Amino acid sequence: MYAVVRTGGKQYKVSEGDFLKVEKLEGAVGDTVELNEVLMVGGEKVTIGTPLVPSASVVGKIVEQGKDKKILVFKSKRRKTFRKLRGHRQLRTILKIEKINA
Repeated sequence: MYAVVRTGGKQYKVSEGDFLKVEKLEGAVGDTVELNEVLMVGGEKVTIGTPLVPSASVVGKIVEQGKDKKILVFKSKRRKTFRKLRGHRQLRTILKIEKINA
């Protein structure tokens, strides 16, 4: 069984036992998180939401809270000696998907 969930403005296809790296969710390591925005549930019978599947949810456990790899943003303008270098590290949460409720 699999599901398509929406969190942090992105969509992810998940199955039970998968590890999922998403934008930061509130909670500490070991807490249980329930994702209620389920767009589709698949398996033997496929259910597609309009836009969400009613009474469907995905339960996951927070494995790690931290920061992602650094992304460098470089801007320059030719012939103007204008250069700007910025770095960004996105906060992220790693979830272990435990159960899909359909």
